[in-house]
Amino acid sequence: MSRAIAVDHAITVGLGARAYEVRVGGGLIDGAGQALAPFLKRRRTAIVSDETVWGLHGARLSAALERAGIAALPVIVPPGEQTKSFAGLADVTDRLLALELDRGDVITAFGGGVVGDLAGFAAAIYKRGVDFVQIPTTLLAQVDSSVGGKTAIDTPRGKNLVGAFHQPKLVLADLDVLATLPDREMRAGYAEVIKYGLLGDFTFFEWLELNAAGVLAREPVALAQAVARSVETKAEIVAEDETEQGRRALLNLGHTFGHALESETGYGAALLHGEAVAAGMALAFRFSASQGLCPTQDAYRAGVAIATAGLPTTLAEVAGHPFDAQRLVRHMAQDKKAEGGKLTFILAHGLGEAFVAKDVDATAVTAFLKLEGAA
Repeated sequence: MSRAIAVDHAITVGLGARAYEVRVGGGLIDGAGQALAPFLKRRRTAIVSDETVWGLHGARLSAALERAGIAALPVIVPPGEQTKSFAGLADVTDRLLALELDRGDVITAFGGGVVGDLAGFAAAIYKRGVDFVQIPTTLLAQVDSSVGGKTAIDTPRGKNLVGAFHQPKLVLADLDVLATLPDREMRAGYAEVIKYGLLGDFTFFEWLELNAAGVLAREPVALAQAVARSVETKAEIVAEDETEQGRRALLNLGHTFGHALESETGYGAALLHGEAVAAGMALAFRFSASQGLCPTQDAYRAGVAIATAGLPTTLAEVAGHPFDAQRLVRHMAQDKKAEGGKLTFILAHGLGEAFVAKDVDATAVTAFLKLEGAA
């Protein structure tokens, strides 16, 4: 029996008429029927989930919806980044059409970042757009991908290159489901938590230095605080810059390096997204220091905080994979943030002081990567 519903934090993403709430707490899945009901014109919702999450938590969500008189229509996909593809999108949209959903229906994304991105993009294009709700089941999804309306699929040429901005109507971040999350996935999610401290909240970064073990051990108070503060930061940034024309780009700290590493390792189990971001953030701080932009001691401290959480900070730690500096830079040139063929990075002046750096010298990046151990 799940414990009583407890909304520890309710954070509003302020987007005017499209504003929505992110609820953080325990037992939220058990109240999902009541939470979703105001958004449903018909008492049913298609639930996009993966086989792992559905096997662990599907019965609980279905029961919660049924108690509220809502029919659960599951659309179950294979787990893993490979599902977030054109083929995966075609499969999901075809199955949604087979359910005869109309534009007044709601799609529920029930899973981690892959499911949220895939279901959200399907919702954005299904019959030119239907509403959707996020129920994220990983730490990474709860603090990052479920909030802000970024939806996408991957292509052989890069990660998240085809997608749309499509905001959810509600996000339910149930901390209880993290009890079944593998420790490696928990650490990968923590990378996105520490990102918020590194990019613009030094006080939060200091708090994490003291409380990382509690967060990773899923201690309720520490975990709720870490998730809520992360969501608050992202909500503030999204409300200011929804479509990433300015400040929202800071949320990509570590991602330019990280996505290149993911491309080289094949978007699979060898390197999880959060692990790639962790290594990418450490590289971004060290590159900033190498260019005289950031104090060396800040780059060192950032790396220690990341490593203390059991996350990679160097190329050598990434699945033992040999990297070629020029190949990595070519991947970076395909990054969504690149403009006019110029490299764009999120770099740092110090801890909590990230900034957008455009027209970064590719030669300098290549030389830095070679110093970091790439061929």
